[in-house]
Amino acid sequence: MSQACSVARTVALLSDPWMVLVVRDLGRGIHRFDDLARSLGVARTVLSRRLSTLVGAGIVERSEYREPGSRARPEYHLTRRGRDLGVVLAAMMDFGDRHLAGPEGPPVVRTHAGCGAAVRLVGVCADGHRLGADDRVLLEPGPGATPGSPAPDPEEP
Repeated sequence: MSQACSVARTVALLSDPWMVLVVRDLGRGIHRFDDLARSLGVARTVLSRRLSTLVGAGIVERSEYREPGSRARPEYHLTRRGRDLGVVLAAMMDFGDRHLAGPEGPPVVRTHAGCGAAVRLVGVCADGHRLGADDRVLLEPGPGATPGSPAPDPEEP
């Protein structure tokens, strides 16, 4: 991708909705090919292609398992890179819960196993300051910026 934009690169990687849903299900603990296909309701050929792409991108690793008396079958797990996408999926879930859930509310609620309180995403700067709705976040060219590319917007939306 020629665009020097981390959002564009991530969208290019996850551009197909099945990619996001495969990562979601792997993160939920569904690791076996047949279980993924059943959970997603996706054609096996589509799932196979998406998993191959995710493996090639270093998001997923493939291994094999063998149940007694059966042939070896594939099993998939998120890599560290894939687990890092959990925050992206959580942000998508929060958006959907706030703006797209029906009147009955969200279908899944994230809670902290330690205390049972609802889990929510928060912004924190590198010095540990929690960002509120009124805090400004500036976008500045980073070390990977392309010389001559347009300057980023002065503030994040």
